[in-house]
Amino acid sequence: MEKAAGQADWTDALRRARAHSPFLTRSLDRLPDLEALLNGGEWNAALSLAKAAGGGAGDTGVGLRREKLALGTALAIADLAGALPVDIVMAELSDFADRALDRAIEAAIARRVPDAQPAGFAGIALGKHGARELNYSSDIDPILLYDPATLPRRARDEPGEAAQRYAREIVKLLSDNTAEGYVFRVDLRLRPASEISPLAISFDAALMHYESSALTWERAAYIRARQAAGDDAAGQDFLDTIQPFVWRRSLDFGAIAEIGRLTSKIRETYMGPRMPSAGYNVKQGRGGIREVEFFAQTHQLIHGGRNRALRVRGTKAALQALADANLVKAGDAAVLSDAYDRLRVIEHRLQMVEDHQTHSLPDGAALDNVARLSGYDNGAALLADLTEITDAVAARFDTLIGPQSDPSTTGQPVRNLEQLGFADADAVAARVASWSDGRYRALRSAAALDAFEAIPPAVLEAIAEAPNRDRALTRWENLLGKAPSAINLFRLLEARPGLFDQLIGVLTTSDLLADKLIRQPELLDSLIDKSALDLPGSVDDLARIMTISGTMEPGTADYERQLDRLRIITGERRFALGVQLIEAAHDPLDIAEGLSRLAEAALGVAHRATVREFEAVHGVIEGAELTVIGLGRLGGGALTHRSDLDIVYVFSGNYEAQSDGERSLGATRYFNRLAQRISAALSVPTAQGALYEIDTRLRPQGAQGPLAVSIDSFARYQMQDAWTWEHMALNRARVLVGSDAVRDALSNIITGVLDRPRDPVELRDRVLSMRADMAAHKPATGPLDAKLLRGGLVDLEFMVHYLQLRDRSALTPDLSSAIAQLVDCDIFARDMIDAHALMTRLLISARLLAPDLDLPPTGAAIRLAKACNTADMADLQRRFTDARRVVVKHWTAIMEQKLEMDE
Repeated sequence: MEKAAGQADWTDALRRARAHSPFLTRSLDRLPDLEALLNGGEWNAALSLAKAAGGGAGDTGVGLRREKLALGTALAIADLAGALPVDIVMAELSDFADRALDRAIEAAIARRVPDAQPAGFAGIALGKHGARELNYSSDIDPILLYDPATLPRRARDEPGEAAQRYAREIVKLLSDNTAEGYVFRVDLRLRPASEISPLAISFDAALMHYESSALTWERAAYIRARQAAGDDAAGQDFLDTIQPFVWRRSLDFGAIAEIGRLTSKIRETYMGPRMPSAGYNVKQGRGGIREVEFFAQTHQLIHGGRNRALRVRGTKAALQALADANLVKAGDAAVLSDAYDRLRVIEHRLQMVEDHQTHSLPDGAALDNVARLSGYDNGAALLADLTEITDAVAARFDTLIGPQSDPSTTGQPVRNLEQLGFADADAVAARVASWSDGRYRALRSAAALDAFEAIPPAVLEAIAEAPNRDRALTRWENLLGKAPSAINLFRLLEARPGLFDQLIGVLTTSDLLADKLIRQPELLDSLIDKSALDLPGSVDDLARIMTISGTMEPGTADYERQLDRLRIITGERRFALGVQLIEAAHDPLDIAEGLSRLAEAALGVAHRATVREFEAVHGVIEGAELTVIGLGRLGGGALTHRSDLDIVYVFSGNYEAQSDGERSLGATRYFNRLAQRISAALSVPTAQGALYEIDTRLRPQGAQGPLAVSIDSFARYQMQDAWTWEHMALNRARVLVGSDAVRDALSNIITGVLDRPRDPVELRDRVLSMRADMAAHKPATGPLDAKLLRGGLVDLEFMVHYLQLRDRSALTPDLSSAIAQLVDCDIFARDMIDAHALMTRLLISARLLAPDLDLPPTGAAIRLAKACNTADMADLQRRFTDARRVVVKHWTAIMEQKLEMDE
């Protein structure tokens, strides 16, 4: 457990240091004043003394070495005493590395050009240094960059030669092991093309490399890059410029495949013990430090282009950001963060013994020594703790990207098309040949054709297994024609063969999803990792993901960026939910709830962004706000992929008030215009398409009334003028946007309307009349019309709403909960719960798999039956008929009307 500095056990820390660390013993002997302060628990004074230890040395190298020794000793004792958490220790070491590199740059330039400022020469920190996570014996891995135009140099010096001279001097000043020790070992191998490039590289040359020929691991390295020393403005400008290289909006699936290979390579190249024992490497071993870091960085690299909140440097900060974005389970992020701290502490203990850059466990007495330095009883206790830590990390690292393609299948010839079952094999062969004859823009380059040749035979094999092979081929070709990069598409499929089934499933079984994918091939990005099959998080979590982070000024550009992000995230999540449905990854009832949370989050984000934009022009009306009520399937929390959003706008405050902006408006006009803007934000297409169809016809007075009404008008209309069907609709009303006070006020109004006594006979007659009119004007459209077939969901919903109004009970917008409450009241039998669930699953699934509500083709039929928890289509039809009979039975008893089922 971490302790505050005042609670630290300094005496025990000094005792353990002298008993188990020869290096710290020598250091303390050289620094008696520092030891005295530490022994007295005077941490702030000790830290100040350590940082001033190099003062007055006269030589930069000597001063830095003295400061390094004193600071490292002070931090080590504070670490052992429990006075500082490990992240503070790492940050202090990293900050010293910044200071050391900065002073080394200044000194190197000053020796050649006295009094010159280090303009045009920057040190970019990478790795643990960039993340401010240095350990006691870390190398630093900077990249040294210079600007030939501004670099200080003598008149006769060529800029490139001067830069190399400075670089060599910097490395020597920091790395040479003198009588005073060393400062840092400097590793410059992370610079561009390190095997052939000079030690210092011009900004332009570095930019050219990263824009043209950099490798995936270099992108990963720049996740933690930070301007650390020298010319801060120039270095930061360089980092800003290469952001598109590091964080790509559209995923490069060749890079994703390379990430997969790097993931596997971490395990393959480590030759030490698999489990913690003598020789186990806490950095590189299974479940070690590198696996935690790579877990976080891989997810950042994949998703950071589309989510700026993931662009953080520290490992623990990255894990938290990934959890906040629902890309990593919160529990997994917490386990990995805790493991990272514990592993880094053990790494530090290993290095404290003799100030060696070691990560491997010793054996025998040496292991016991490290353990006791760390506060364990013996080496066995340390190994037991480390085994628990590494097992937890390894289990999560194993799930990082998922199974990779089998390299033994790559490049194999496609099996004989006749053997695959294609009736007209010659025609199919000609179509396949046409993919590479130049007619597809995305397949005209040599690189694209090379990527095409690398596709596993499973592409055609998967198409061959589709129920409608010709449709699958046609849609595949449409997707190919729309794809901005065939290289990306093919390498994705090569790297993730598991996506074949999903892709072919989309292309062959769901017109809606297939059309969406063909219009937006980048939606495949959303299926790149296993989280694509997770249900969406809470409304608040989704809203955070949809919202552009950072400060946004009111203005068209930022507003449009926010709406585009809203469309991107919502579109991706809706598409992923569609894939989850046709893959039977989740119950359709859970999919419907996920779609509702997504819509509610989108509505909230659109509302906030539009209000902010509107207020910048028209000002605010003090004490007033625009609230949104959801009705229908949105209010009930069970949307389908084709649902409109039924909403009503209500505003609070004085309807005679005036806004205080430059273009002032009266309250009614103000809130009606604002409501129009919010509806448009959700429904008007932008470059990223439209989101939802908005239906506001359930507002007071319907299409004839104003779009937004005051709370008083809403209450008066519902109490005095609303029709029975409007009160039935109000049973599924739920306030989605608004302050707590306004939400409570509206909820009380709605409850008051629904809780009014009614004449049961008059109410029943009106309900029967409305249902008869609907049946006459809106008949069922197919044998799978779970909504409109007699005995279907409309009859069930009419009956439930009738009972809610008649008995003033079960007043909840969630229809499933209302039915359950009516069962508890012995009004319905329990079979109504199962009937409603079966028909709702059919409604939700058929929207994707049988949109014409007729019996679908074989492949879609299989998926539809599975989604509805039935054995096959015949079983689904039987159970659907049985469910309708249940509704008819209850209708006859409750509504006192014989109901004839459609055949």
